[in-house]
Amino acid sequence: MAMETTAEAPVPVRTVLQAVGGWIGRLGRIWVEGQITELNARGGTVYMTLRDPVANMSVRVVGPRPVFEAAGPAVTDGARVVVHAKPDFWINRGTFSLSALEIRPVGVGELLARLERLKRVLASEGLFRPERKRPLPFLPGRIGLICGRDSDAEHDVLQNARRRWPAVAFRVENTAVQGSYAVGEVMEALRRLDADPEVEVIVIARGGGAMEDLLPFSDETLVRAVAEARTPVVSAIGHEQDTPLLDLVADVRASTPTDAAKKAVPDVREQLQLVRQLRDRARRCLTGGLEREAAWLKGVRSRPALADPVREIERQSEQVLALRDRTRRCLSAALDRAGDELSHTRARLLALSPAATLERGYAIVQREDGTVVRKPADVAEAERLHVRLSGGRLDVDVAGRADA
Repeated sequence: MAMETTAEAPVPVRTVLQAVGGWIGRLGRIWVEGQITELNARGGTVYMTLRDPVANMSVRVVGPRPVFEAAGPAVTDGARVVVHAKPDFWINRGTFSLSALEIRPVGVGELLARLERLKRVLASEGLFRPERKRPLPFLPGRIGLICGRDSDAEHDVLQNARRRWPAVAFRVENTAVQGSYAVGEVMEALRRLDADPEVEVIVIARGGGAMEDLLPFSDETLVRAVAEARTPVVSAIGHEQDTPLLDLVADVRASTPTDAAKKAVPDVREQLQLVRQLRDRARRCLTGGLEREAAWLKGVRSRPALADPVREIERQSEQVLALRDRTRRCLSAALDRAGDELSHTRARLLALSPAATLERGYAIVQREDGTVVRKPADVAEAERLHVRLSGGRLDVDVAGRADA
């Protein structure tokens, strides 16, 4: 129940602390999970801090040495444990702590099961989809590197990158890469590098180690922070067989820190070799094109029309003359045939013409209407007739008719 107090009727500090202690005491015994930090023993008592790596909160844990010894040698700084404890509130100092009754290390199998569940949750949200991953720039102006101080991973990335491209620039952020402070420091370094407009690629590198040492790089908070980063991120954690969740959410996964340097920076020798190859290929293409055009031009020039144009004119002239002579022959033959046919036709006409008959002494007798008189009986006496002779025409009157 809430305490009833006023400015005129306040309660002393001891009353408040006693009430807080009473409320905490009613929590009973609880099981708490966290990560051990600041572990030390003094006499028969062991002191440690149990930290929540996600919320970055911690609580003090105190317990007798036999309780910690019973948990085995796995209980060390950075280990994940489950503690069965009783909440205590020290009224004299106003501090809260947990009194450990039992400590159980979190086994590898359980850790793997938790990571698998977290992996499924993140995958269902689409954080691992290939289409959301961004390509790396061909030659970044500056590379951000997150790694341990003076670590082998730092040396591998820097040396291999500078060996591949001597002018490459780095901004190095040294952080803890294992233990209780790794997640927070890596996230803070990531935030600083992502806010730097000159940094075009961020490499998170760490050498190999035990599974427990690589757990910070499977932390949900860090994974989500990498997914939200605006700058492309290269994950180079552990060795080829190590696959923390950071590898799945990063834009590019490198098997080792050395591999990260190869993927982030092009090799100047390879690029020069590629330039030479492209230059040689361009030269071959250009030379081949010129040779083909030259061969075509040579072939065109070797044609008779261009090689000896006068000869072609003479040949065409000869053809014109031959055609003219042929035309003359054809026309002469046609005229001769037409003249012969005309002569034959004239002869036939002359042979069949009535005038030719009249020339032989015959005459044609016609009435005035032009009809021909064929029989004496067709003519009446005193009828005027016209007699057509070879030399002209006579008009006669019929004086009499003698029937044959």
